Amino acid sequence: LAYVRRQRLMCLRECSETPDAISETAATQAELDALLDQITREESDLEFKLQETINELEDLKPLKILAESKYRELKDRFNELFEAGMGAEAILDILRTRDLEAIRDGLVREMRSTSGQRRKKAIKRLQVVEAFRNSGNRVEDIILTVLPVLPPELRPMVQLDGGRFATSDLNDLYRRVINRNNRLKRLMDLGAPEIIIRNEKRMLQESVDALIDNGRRGRPIQGSHNHKLKSLSDLLRGKQGRFRQNLLGKRVDYSGRSVIVVGPELKMNQCGLPKRMALELFKPFVMHRLVMLGVSPNIKSAKRMVERARPEVWDILEEVIKDRPVMLNRAPTLHRLGIQAFMPVLIEGNAIQIHPLVCSAFNADFDGDQMAVHVPLSRMAVHESQVAMLSTHNMLSPASGEPLVAPTLDMVLGCFYLTEIKAGARGEGGRFYDFDEARIAFADGHVALRARIFVRHVPGLETDEPWTETTMGRLIFNENLPEGIGFKNYVFNSRAIKDLTAELYQKLTNDETAEALDKIKDLGFRYATTSGITIAINDIQISNKKSEILNEADSLVDSYEDQYLSGLMSEDERYNAAVEAWTDASDRTEQLVKDEIEIGNYGGIGVMALSGAKGNIMQIKQMAGMRGLMSNPGGRIIDLPVKSSFREGLSALEYFISTHGARKGLADTALRTADSGYLTRRLVDIAQEVIVLEEDCGTYDAYYIEPRPEATSESTLPERIAGRMAAAPIVDPATGELLVDRNEVIDDAVAERIMEAEIAQVPVRSPLICEARRGVCQMCYGRLPATGQLVEFGQAVGIIAAQSIGEPGTQLTMRTFHTGGVAGSDITSGLPRVEEIFEARVPKGVARLSEIDGEVQLVLDSEGRRLVDEPVRIVDRQEFREDYMLPEGVQVLVDDGDEVEAGMLIAATLPSLGYEAGFDESYEPQPIEEVVANVGGRVELGDSMVSIVWEDPEEREYLVPASAELLVSHGDQVKAGDRLTAGPKNPHDILSIQGTGELQQYMVNEVQQVYRSQGVGIHDKHIEIILRQMLRRVQVKSIGDSDFIPDQVVDKIQFQENCGKVLAEGGEPGTAEPVLLGVTRASLRTDSFLAAASFQETTRVLTQAAVSGQHDYLQGLKENVIIGRLIPARVESTALNEEPELPALGGFEQMSEVQDLVAAGWLESGEEAAVRAMTFGGGADDLASSGFFVDGETTSATGGGETNGAAETPAAGEELIGGADFDIFDMDNNATE
Repeated sequence: LAYVRRQRLMCLRECSETPDAISETAATQAELDALLDQITREESDLEFKLQETINELEDLKPLKILAESKYRELKDRFNELFEAGMGAEAILDILRTRDLEAIRDGLVREMRSTSGQRRKKAIKRLQVVEAFRNSGNRVEDIILTVLPVLPPELRPMVQLDGGRFATSDLNDLYRRVINRNNRLKRLMDLGAPEIIIRNEKRMLQESVDALIDNGRRGRPIQGSHNHKLKSLSDLLRGKQGRFRQNLLGKRVDYSGRSVIVVGPELKMNQCGLPKRMALELFKPFVMHRLVMLGVSPNIKSAKRMVERARPEVWDILEEVIKDRPVMLNRAPTLHRLGIQAFMPVLIEGNAIQIHPLVCSAFNADFDGDQMAVHVPLSRMAVHESQVAMLSTHNMLSPASGEPLVAPTLDMVLGCFYLTEIKAGARGEGGRFYDFDEARIAFADGHVALRARIFVRHVPGLETDEPWTETTMGRLIFNENLPEGIGFKNYVFNSRAIKDLTAELYQKLTNDETAEALDKIKDLGFRYATTSGITIAINDIQISNKKSEILNEADSLVDSYEDQYLSGLMSEDERYNAAVEAWTDASDRTEQLVKDEIEIGNYGGIGVMALSGAKGNIMQIKQMAGMRGLMSNPGGRIIDLPVKSSFREGLSALEYFISTHGARKGLADTALRTADSGYLTRRLVDIAQEVIVLEEDCGTYDAYYIEPRPEATSESTLPERIAGRMAAAPIVDPATGELLVDRNEVIDDAVAERIMEAEIAQVPVRSPLICEARRGVCQMCYGRLPATGQLVEFGQAVGIIAAQSIGEPGTQLTMRTFHTGGVAGSDITSGLPRVEEIFEARVPKGVARLSEIDGEVQLVLDSEGRRLVDEPVRIVDRQEFREDYMLPEGVQVLVDDGDEVEAGMLIAATLPSLGYEAGFDESYEPQPIEEVVANVGGRVELGDSMVSIVWEDPEEREYLVPASAELLVSHGDQVKAGDRLTAGPKNPHDILSIQGTGELQQYMVNEVQQVYRSQGVGIHDKHIEIILRQMLRRVQVKSIGDSDFIPDQVVDKIQFQENCGKVLAEGGEPGTAEPVLLGVTRASLRTDSFLAAASFQETTRVLTQAAVSGQHDYLQGLKENVIIGRLIPARVESTALNEEPELPALGGFEQMSEVQDLVAAGWLESGEEAAVRAMTFGGGADDLASSGFFVDGETTSATGGGETNGAAETPAAGEELIGGADFDIFDMDNNATE
């Protein structure tokens, strides 16, 4: 500024010299006046310019962003007066001078004093500042001054055959950074012009950006063949990234795969393994055994013997596999039953044989499906396979608890044929003393298998009747059932066999159940074969009544067409009426087909459908009735039906219409598979940390269960409450008898008793109300559906829940039903509806909900129709009453029904007239008593009381568009949360209006409705576990004296603990309200940054974790798998009792020494040195000393197997954790790894 002033004063100095010149030339006064005038004008111009410059300089504040042209101009004028810079260097200088405490105080002030968008922005900035303050990270560290370079191993360069090299993309990206950095250094040393240096710096910045995340800023850098180069972020993120490809899923050796075929003669826990495959899989064990038995002198010759498949090898293979199970896996592994253990049986050929009853668990069939075989290696792995994974231990569905191994298809057909009664069969009405006598008659051909006979003595049947009506087939069937099950005297269709399986499972051990089911399977196959049931085209008979039904529908549709052409119907009305007419015709033809099947027509096809072996009424309707209406690819029903059945054959037009449905079916199936898989992945991610870790959380809360809303009777109540713990004593209201006490399990019998007692709401423990800090407790979870027993400690119930919901996802429809027309709204159903619920999205066409209880008030016109531009009002007229007791002698001054205001006199005592009339001179007048109204309102008179009644109306207005369907009428009474318009409810509205309890009930019922409509059974508790995770967080509203930030979303239990701590210190706790997070958002907010990073948005999650210095306490499953530890879900099964004790749940020490592995039973003592060599880099000498190699082989010894990822995968922690300031803590002892 002084510089500017000196410059300007020069002019004035020139001006001040002028009077001497004037005296010398003897100028006139007029000239002098003119000159002075000019000087005055110039002086005012100079003052104006000076002020302008001062303002310009005062406007230059720190952190102001300048355009380059402006910067050059200012630099020319005020070179030394200000300093400006560009790029990362300028930001680094600024960050070094920032005071976080001062920024924080300023933001807190701004947050408290402003509102709206400015407050939101302040809160957002405050979160970043707090992250830096709490983590201890320095702000300037977010600018790179030194660039770490990945080890060469992780960015390999390999020579190809032609002498050329294939290199990792990272090398190209690093090369660009190095070249530009060196060039910049050279230019700076040479003193190149600023513009060139600035351009070089910009290019260096771009190359570093591309190395870290190529394509994030501007156009991605491309390689030689125009493909985008893979940057460091690309190596981590996505399905092919380091997390999902190498850390969460690894390739293993000792595995093989082959086509599967049926093995009907196998036991349920066996599988047929091709000999050559088994020899290759168990190669090391066979080689070891050959050397041990002295058949082969050393490992090398043993290897040769195995490779040449010498005869002596097979006996040793048989011996080796005797007690070693193998694991079979069929992709896709949608739930845990996709991998099961079997005892191998050596077979000839190349195909794996599997037992027909385990097909339903694997969802396998024999049309070319393949399965993979894996060999459990360590002693503990073998033991776990035998006690937990053997197929005989996995007979019940983890989703519903129903049997999964029940006989199906031709086994059902055989049992149905065996146990049904055939009228008029040979030997009908024959009477026999017992089964043996009947068997002799059957063997001699006097009695047919399905003839109705009478037997006097039937073992296992308790009856008062002297004779039992049955058939020879039923006697044969019951002979194969174990004792104690009783005599089953009915036809065995698919449902009956399932019920029998469930009964067997409840009454017998696993092995006994498997044995009984094997016998039923053999019977089914045998009699399905001997029955000779088959299909012929003449089995399908077309009913004569079909043509009548079609003619009626045709004439009805024609009449609608005429009405439409006459203008009596709109296009939408005609379309809907036509669809309805054809739907009715289709239903009537279906009923015709049903009647025919039930009287035994349709031959083999009818038997298959009736027995439940294969096919259903819909398929037979299309064969024998009519195909009916089809949908176009948009989901809209085509109002021209396919009238023909497949038996009659389709016309060209009908065939063409049918292709719509077929094509849509195939497209849907492909899309559905991907969508269902993605939903499962999100569910697994949100629930993976839910493990049973304690016995009882001690909650006194209760979750109330009612029969399902769509159920016509109360029959759904027992299935919803069975296997849960009662949250309070449940008493029979009629008798007063205690049915079940608090914290006692409600078994099937008690559940039936509760239903019979007609108890409308049953208080139970549920994962939704569990107060466990981590996972859930045993009491709140109850019975595990997969075992029918109380859940054990360490059970990963979250994963089970996610798989149970995700696995049937592929069976759900993808359709959005279009009800047709403009006014009709689309109904989202099937898989999209489930996704909508779990993602907590606002549904399409959402209903308006009433926020208060009250009366509906509509503005109507003279004809009683609603005026659509007027709002719908809900008015809650709540009456309040104040009573005034009247003393004796008080006269009421108001009448019943009068309106009074506050302060008015409503009653008073009148002064006595005795003194005035002179009756008694000693009389003293009593003081006048007055009753004054405290409030205004309507008067109601009682005996000795006056009441004032007033209303305090609460009103809400809702604008309802004309297109919405109003569900309420004028004068209706509604409750808070009731729908005012048609459509699905918004879950967030339910939460804010009715609270968490109502929301939980609504969401469980909505999900169940979708699954039950497709005939899929899932236990409520699986859905409850997912909902628990979605509702685990609260949003801070006021912070009080806590450390939280407004609108911060925190864990509910963490918030409660913080409030307790603040209260204990005498402070004011914060307030918060529950929030509903969709599964994706909730997964990304998990406490573990490793789990969140491996799910989605990897770079963002890792960046946030680095900035806030997060710690991962490794409490979930994924984070432990990522860093290569055992998962913290350890089921302490009773079957493991005879094994060495495992480390306690919750705090797993890494077994750092091989001795610990030996002591814990993971290794045989003789294998110690070998494992030491492989694990701790001991080298081939140790392998040789343990007998794995003979002398001379050590030099060529290398690791075998497919690929273990070891060569190309960094050790966990090297690449992922080493770069940022992450700590990984052990759960208990906080030992930093």
